[in-house]
This record gives sequence, structure tokens and C-alpha cells, in this order.
Amino acid sequence: MQEDEKYMMRCLALARHGAATVAPNPMVGAVVAHRGRIIGEGYHRRFGEAHAEVNAITSVRDEALLREATLYVNLEPCSHYGKTPPCTDLILRKHIPRVVVGCLDPYPEVSGRGIRILREAGVEVVTGVMRQEAMALNRFFIIAQTQKRPCVILKWAQSADGFIDRLRVTASGKPEQLSTPVTRRFVHKLRSEVAAIMVGTHTVRLDNPSLTVRHWAGNSPVRVFIDRALCIPSTCHLLDGSVPTLVFTGQSAVNRHHVEYIRLDFSQPAIPQMLHHLYERQLYSLLVEGGAYLHNCFLEAGLWDEIQVETSPVKLGEGVRAASVSAGATAEWQRTIGFPASQPASIVSVYSGKHLYTKKGEDTKIL
Repeated sequence: MQEDEKYMMRCLALARHGAATVAPNPMVGAVVAHRGRIIGEGYHRRFGEAHAEVNAITSVRDEALLREATLYVNLEPCSHYGKTPPCTDLILRKHIPRVVVGCLDPYPEVSGRGIRILREAGVEVVTGVMRQEAMALNRFFIIAQTQKRPCVILKWAQSADGFIDRLRVTASGKPEQLSTPVTRRFVHKLRSEVAAIMVGTHTVRLDNPSLTVRHWAGNSPVRVFIDRALCIPSTCHLLDGSVPTLVFTGQSAVNRHHVEYIRLDFSQPAIPQMLHHLYERQLYSLLVEGGAYLHNCFLEAGLWDEIQVETSPVKLGEGVRAASVSAGATAEWQRTIGFPASQPASIVSVYSGKHLYTKKGEDTKIL
């Protein structure tokens, strides 16, 4: 492994520590290396607080070493005043001669400007080190900045023969349990990492879900659902005010504690309107947990970025057919999860949609 990749791997590992606390900012880690030794490191800990580069540079005990050091960072250093001063100013002020970057920042006020400022000041800048990994880590932020909508993750659990539930017409029947305790923790971990979570009206009626984080440590995402005619009873869990909730509707309604009604024009496609509202609120990631009709709506509209499917060894024989993974999906990874080991295992598969980047020269061009 090349030395630059070794230190960039450490940046990515550090950056992940901010997964549940930095949104809507990206996750960033930084490492300061001097003659083959790490002398400082840090990551962006919380939205509004110091950036990774600042934390890494200020952690160096002997500041004189910075003049011979390399700064590694998985995302281009910022060059504008936001909640904190530009990181490029600090890098130049400390006379750091070399900077290695994972990928460019798609944010319009940065997007190549930070690298240009450093190079014009005589700093050696290397870009594109572990580029794909850096982009994957911050896919929520990157998609939001390039597509002007949240990153959309479709998630469902299905039986071995492709059904997500038995046929039910009333809420009296319990939904089929296809997930295991282990895979449920996996799902709740994902919930803790996204900004918003959504289900369809039919799912709200039949399952009365809470959509909160319970089997993992972390904050619950903003809950989202469409209630076009305001037919969901006020006693349902999603309207209990325990977690901020957005209800997209075609009717007028009065907001209440943690429940906000947003009127859509249903003469036009609803999903693009909804995604625009979420983007405007800086909710840059949306987990769509079902049901099948809602999943198919996103798939048909082409408004999705990732699909996560848990396939149980259980066979239902009949029921509600799961959505089909899009023909344009690329298989990213598959994992067999069994607990206890003596029982048949579930298989979790993850698929991705369009690639957002292409290579241009030595830098990465954001499409």
C-alpha cells in the first residue's frame, strides 16, 4: 500500500466518527504526517464546530514540524467563511507544504477553489487518493449538492420467494416478521445515520409504525409520510409529537407540536416536490422503508441512489410482492447474517444507482 493511501484510510476512519453528529455537513477526517509518522489527527465532531483540519493541526505538539509535514484530508479544504473560518487560511498560515485530498467538495462556494488557492500559494496538492471511498463516505452530502435533493435509500425485507408481507386489509393482523434481532439492529443503525425516514400511507394504516431508533444508539430521523386526504387518525404513532414529523398532504391543516403539514400540488408528481422540500430543509438523506407501492414509485421515477434488501430464508408462498431491484442497479456487496449460527441466515444485499463522478485530468470532476 502506498503511503498516501495508508494515511487517507486513517482519515476515512476518523471521519466516520462524525456520522451521527455533523449533518448536514459532510464527514471529514484529517491526519498530519511527518517523515512517516502521524503527529496530529482529528475529525469534524459536530455541525457548527471546528473542521477536521483545524482539529488535526492544533493537535500537533511541535508546531515547527508543520513546515515539513503533509496534511491528509478526505474532502477538499474549505475556502469560505461559514460557521468557521476557511481551512485554507490556516494551512497557509502554518506553512504546511503538502496537502493530499481524497475528493473535491461539490459545495459551490468551495468546489475546486480551496485546491486552487493552495496551489497558487505554492502548496503541493495531490488529489484523488482513495477517491471512490471518499465519495462513498459522503454520498449524502455529495448527492444533495449535485442533484439538489436528498440521497434516497430504498430498504425492504423480503421472504425467500419475494414477498414483503402476507395480504392484510386491516390493522388487526400483525405484519410478518422477516427480520431477525441482528438485522433489526442493522436497520436501526441505518436509521440513526439518515436525516429523514419515510413510509407510505398504506403502511401507516396497517402497521402504525414509530420509525424511531430503538435498537441502536443515536437520534431518530425526521419522520415523513404522505397523507393526501388527511385520513390517518391522530392516534397513530407518527403523529404523537415525540419526533419531528412532516406530513405531505393535499389539504389544509394546522401544525402542532413536532408535526408539520406541507401542502403539495397533486396534479404534479408528488415525489419530486417532496424531495425538494426535504432538500430545502437540509435533510440530505431519506430512508424509504416501504411499502412496495412507494418503493415502486421511487424506482419508476428514477429517484433513488441505493437499495438495501434483506432476504429471509422464510417462504410465504403468497402475499405482497416486493419491488424488483432496478435493472440499472449495481451490486455493491452482499452479507450473510445468521443468529444463532445454527439457524438459516438472512442475506443483506446493497445496490447503488448512477455514478456521480468521472475522472478529468488529475482531479475529480463532479457531474
